[in-house]
Amino acid sequence: MRVLLWLLAVAWVSFSAYGQQTYTLSGMIQDEKQRPLPGTSVLVTPGNFGVVSGADGVFLFENIPTGTYTIAVSFLGYHRFSDTLLLRNDLRLNIRLEPEMQTLREVTVTDHYEEQRKREESLNIEVVNDKFLKQNLGGSLMQSLERLPGVSSIDIGSGQSKPAIRGLGFNRVVVVENGIKHEAQQWGADHGLEVDQYAFDRIEVIKGPASLMYGSDAIGGVIDLKQIETPPKHTLGGNVNLTGKTNNDLAGTSAFIFGRKEKLFFTFRATLLDYADYRVPTDSVDIYSYRAALHNNRLRNTAGKEQNLHFSGGFQNNGTSTRFYVSNVRTKAGFFANTHGLEPRQVDTGLHDKSARDIQFPFQEVNHFKIINRSAVLKKNRQFRMELGYQRNFRQELSPYTNHGYMPSVFPSNMPFAAELERQFEKNIFSGNLKSTFQFSEKTEGTAGINSEYQKNRIHGRGFIIPAFEQITAGAFAWMKYKVSEHSQLQAGIRYDFGNIRTTPYHDWFESPVVTGEDTVWSFLQRAPELDRSFSSLTWSAGYNYNAGHFSLKANAGKSFRMPIAKELAANGVNYHRFSYEKGDPELSPEVSYQLDVGMEWNTRKFAIGITPFLNYFPNYIYLNPGFEHDRLYGNGNQVFYYTESEVFRCGGELHTHLNVARNFKTGVILNYIYSEQLSGDKIGFTLPFSPPASALFHLKYTPKNQAWLHNPYFSVDFKVAAAQNKIVPPEKKTPGYQTLNLGMGADIPWKKQAISLSLQVQNLLNEKYFNHTSYYRLINVPEAGRNVILNVHIPFSTHLK
Repeated sequence: MRVLLWLLAVAWVSFSAYGQQTYTLSGMIQDEKQRPLPGTSVLVTPGNFGVVSGADGVFLFENIPTGTYTIAVSFLGYHRFSDTLLLRNDLRLNIRLEPEMQTLREVTVTDHYEEQRKREESLNIEVVNDKFLKQNLGGSLMQSLERLPGVSSIDIGSGQSKPAIRGLGFNRVVVVENGIKHEAQQWGADHGLEVDQYAFDRIEVIKGPASLMYGSDAIGGVIDLKQIETPPKHTLGGNVNLTGKTNNDLAGTSAFIFGRKEKLFFTFRATLLDYADYRVPTDSVDIYSYRAALHNNRLRNTAGKEQNLHFSGGFQNNGTSTRFYVSNVRTKAGFFANTHGLEPRQVDTGLHDKSARDIQFPFQEVNHFKIINRSAVLKKNRQFRMELGYQRNFRQELSPYTNHGYMPSVFPSNMPFAAELERQFEKNIFSGNLKSTFQFSEKTEGTAGINSEYQKNRIHGRGFIIPAFEQITAGAFAWMKYKVSEHSQLQAGIRYDFGNIRTTPYHDWFESPVVTGEDTVWSFLQRAPELDRSFSSLTWSAGYNYNAGHFSLKANAGKSFRMPIAKELAANGVNYHRFSYEKGDPELSPEVSYQLDVGMEWNTRKFAIGITPFLNYFPNYIYLNPGFEHDRLYGNGNQVFYYTESEVFRCGGELHTHLNVARNFKTGVILNYIYSEQLSGDKIGFTLPFSPPASALFHLKYTPKNQAWLHNPYFSVDFKVAAAQNKIVPPEKKTPGYQTLNLGMGADIPWKKQAISLSLQVQNLLNEKYFNHTSYYRLINVPEAGRNVILNVHIPFSTHLK
């Protein structure tokens, strides 16, 4: 508590102390031939100051407080310019932009912003922009990011997935949207991320423990989703994205508009997606001992639809800004009818095969509403930031009533829920972050802050797996950065976390017999008791960065912490989607991780090579361990799994190399490898569940010269090779290796002062039948999607306001 109070005091002092002193920042933007570039976007952060250069290429910022800033300059067809400025008096710049040459680094899409972030972070980080997302558009956001080193996804059909970083997923990866941690029902293997992949302008992936800044669940890494920055003054614009996919007959559109006068600005986006059952390269699926035939190679009842709305609006002036974000993401998607509840013989195939676009039982509906406020105040050498958020995640799973065990054969009419309502979860989340950054000197910078979150999750329906619960977490941190020399810096920080979780007792809604001696009594069995547990931990992180010329080196060591969630502590029911009966352990300890990350890179204009190894040790890793029993009371003979903890060692890393073979021809390779071993428990010597196999991605890209009617054309080939995954934790199945071939092409078509962007992908060109070891459907032998042609058309528009 003393640490928390001290950090609060530091944040308040840094916010309130000293008067405000401001300066002007001006300059001229020119092209490679020293001609002025009018209409160039100039953004200065923090503070999100934005302007557009005039007809003479000149820009001007007024009333900017003293401090360290990053200036970013962007103009269509030119490389983005980024630099760090120490503003202590009026400053004038002359900036020259270079024509964009489509460098090979687009294998992971980099620019000056990414290089700046990498120099600042001692953890390994990947940064992608909206251009990367359009050229690698997948069925979900995480499928679009799978091309990044160390990133994979746990897929649920063609439209949903959850992130995994270096083999760690679920509640070990934090997803941040506009500064607030995204909270849904992410603990479930069948629960995807309820986010709109069209809504983000830039995404940062931090690989490794980032608990210091982002809280306890960031033990494996962070996916930081960022919307478009504050629009430049006196602008009105937007874009329309049109998307089509052949595999599941998807048709989608996402329309975006933004505007700003002087101090006030707004953005608005609407997204509509509709897709049919997706196709796999096989005409049947072997579900354990039963072969289910597929009509036209489609997984029946995997169709879905998505309807999303986003709005933001705010105010910015003289170092003070505030912005509200409001979003509503609504999805409806079917579950593969032949697998839900493991009753493939009872499926009405005639009903499902009549149409590929309808959504029959079983299906899920999810609505995620979110409102966030981000405010910032810049005063002299200090910055104060505050983020407040509210979220409501409402999820329903529906299926026809089927009695198991002692459930009545006919559903009672007096129940408070419908017979078709299998499960319902309603989670309300309140979040708050306070952070203050202060500049002690030209070499020393510090940050202190606090995070807090309250969750209340209520349940309903005829099925049970986790009880209702309330959870509160709070953390305080302090972080320092010291510039040792022009090329190197040290970083270090500490954090204290506290958390409490309380679960509500749960009893069956139907009676079961309880035999005591010779007596049999019918009663409502208790499935979950009341729990009240608290956790706390002190964690730390220390890092070093060295950047000189073409060489960079970074290293980070740290301790991370994660408190067990309600499912790990109190689960006691059938997971119909994972085909298991799961039981929690109320005595589990909080998870602790020690990790060492290293990154080395040599980067020139023609050649780059980098390696990012890591070591990871868990004294008590929590995971779902298969037992020998089978449940026949609540399900259909599902194997019983127990949440347990084990000592675990992990290591691995990524290697990437890129080469400009010729001016218009580039090639690159990305390698991923992870090794895990349990050092204690009854699975000693085994790996961890859902461990991705070693893989390699070979990339070729050809960029012809620009034509009058065609700019930035490209043709690319990706060849992915995945090794067999023979190291498993039963009942996982060994997964054979595979190879896939993907094609990509695209270009910008000039149109007035804008450019229409076209991107075309052919995923799984050879329609290869293969299995992804981390896929949700792998347990029941469902292969990955077949050939898929994806077309995305991006139509921008903009104008200047008087």
